[in-house]
Amino acid sequence: MRLPVPHPALTDPDRRGRRVTRFQVRPALLILLLLEAACSTVPRRGGYYENDGPGHRPLAEVMSVPNAVPQPEPLSPIGNQPYTVFHRTYYPLKEAAGYHARGIASWYGRQFGGKFTADGERYNMYAMTAAHRTLPLPSYARVTDLSNGRSVIVRINDRGPFLQNRLIDLSYAAAAKLGMLQTGTALVEVDGISPGRPDVQVARGGAGADMARGTPPVSSPPRLYLQVGAFADRQHAQTLRRQLIRADFPDVCIQPSRSTATPLFRVRIGPLPTIADCDRLAQRVAAYGIHGAYAVVE
Repeated sequence: MRLPVPHPALTDPDRRGRRVTRFQVRPALLILLLLEAACSTVPRRGGYYENDGPGHRPLAEVMSVPNAVPQPEPLSPIGNQPYTVFHRTYYPLKEAAGYHARGIASWYGRQFGGKFTADGERYNMYAMTAAHRTLPLPSYARVTDLSNGRSVIVRINDRGPFLQNRLIDLSYAAAAKLGMLQTGTALVEVDGISPGRPDVQVARGGAGADMARGTPPVSSPPRLYLQVGAFADRQHAQTLRRQLIRADFPDVCIQPSRSTATPLFRVRIGPLPTIADCDRLAQRVAAYGIHGAYAVVE
């Protein structure tokens, strides 16, 4: 794959102190930004940094923004081809139907207001949109906060986030309705929606239903782990576990997985109390020499 010419970086400060490279689109060309910058800004309050944050509309007005309404749309001519960021190649899906994942959500606000998204549209922080690494552009998804049961529907029109351990980057409005503005991150469940196909809609209500308020909490609290390795051979998993324990990493466990044809032994740290703990452990694991660890939400 021939990489496009990089554009001067636009970066999204993550709520935990590192920046996430985002995209800028020129006509007929998606320009991937491949450089990561260190974050030098200081948190002002809550979940955002001085050069980002909420807009000027009253929060009550933002909370009244309706869900995105799924409708059939042609795929964008840009933003749906395989691309490489930070030496990792992503392959966008052809449709959102059947997509289901749990992970960590973040949000981005006024710093990117009016800038181009990966499909060539302008970012509107008051619209119900989101950035995702592989869901089609555009497409629709239901995002559910696993801590409070709040659920919204967003239109995917951007790529990212590329910071380790982040699954989806929500618009300011979507994050507000989920109740995650102050924390900056949340454990969420993401389900793809296929417009016009009720047989593949997610189970939590119709595609246009607004469930941001009054939704009962999820039945069991989510558990957050940092997965540091997975092996077909249990002995290899046990060797890594012993190494991590000797290095004073806490709560290292081996969890067998039988969801695949071949048994897989996953080495994980956790469950972890907070997302911040997961981020700190990921940095510590990388400094120890193990790369590619990632957050797992169950």
